[in-house]
Amino acid sequence: MLRRLFCTSLAHSNLHHCHLLPIPYQSLHNSFTLTNAILCQTCPASRIQNIIETPRFSSSNSPMGDTRRPLSVPIPAVDKADRSELLRALEASLGSSFSSDPICPNPNPLIIVISGPSGVGKDAVIKKLRESREGLHFVVTATSRAKRPGEVDGKDYYFVSKEEFLSMAERNELLEYALVYGDYKGIPKQQIREYMTKGYDIVLRVDIQGAETLRKILGNSAVFVFLVAESEMTMVERLIDRKTETAEALLVRIATAREEVKHVKNFDYVVVNAKGKLESAVKLVESIIDAEKAKVRQRSAVI
Repeated sequence: MLRRLFCTSLAHSNLHHCHLLPIPYQSLHNSFTLTNAILCQTCPASRIQNIIETPRFSSSNSPMGDTRRPLSVPIPAVDKADRSELLRALEASLGSSFSSDPICPNPNPLIIVISGPSGVGKDAVIKKLRESREGLHFVVTATSRAKRPGEVDGKDYYFVSKEEFLSMAERNELLEYALVYGDYKGIPKQQIREYMTKGYDIVLRVDIQGAETLRKILGNSAVFVFLVAESEMTMVERLIDRKTETAEALLVRIATAREEVKHVKNFDYVVVNAKGKLESAVKLVESIIDAEKAKVRQRSAVI
């Protein structure tokens, strides 16, 4: 039974001043609305209120009124059921099938910039790295200097004349280039683009000056690894043992190397290539690559 609340005063909410009057139950054919006004004889006309009550009915066609739940599917005993049978039961119970897509996408191809002073063994580390790890592409640098004994054109460097090199720079074919010890060195863009498209990680070997330029170009999208010898003495001994410079050129390289060591703070990682421990240095570089591949926020370089 619905009742109308008749209040004699709106200023004081007191049951002693209220009367409950019975209202006949009317037909609820479609919707039921009470629109009768509350008439208060003892209150001013401005304080007369209307009470409209609309009963709510749940409908099977209304999403708010739909109380249906996923059908309960019996799940067989785990220790007795066949795997495929158990999978089907679990999917049916959850209301969706299990996806075979990778939970995490494949990691982005990396650009690894390896640099360091002269005499720290950059070439030896990179050579061993290429032998021990698949999916790496070592970008062959273009240079205007003459070949050293044992070097192979297209493998160690692309040996070009100064005129050819400058033409490449004018055509914007180089990611970066610099004049180093009187000779030009630069990184061809096309190699990087081609192999990154195939999913390869890119390894760049540059001097300190080149690394600084690449940091400005690539920012934090590349991984910068600083390679050092275990001591200054070892570094100088390696330069002497190469027997590729005159005494004057050797002095210049040593003085330059002393300054270049100070740039380690601008790199992401430092790797010590100690004498007789090449394998350890290479493994550390591989660990750096693996750690970068496992990052949630991947580096993404665009050339």
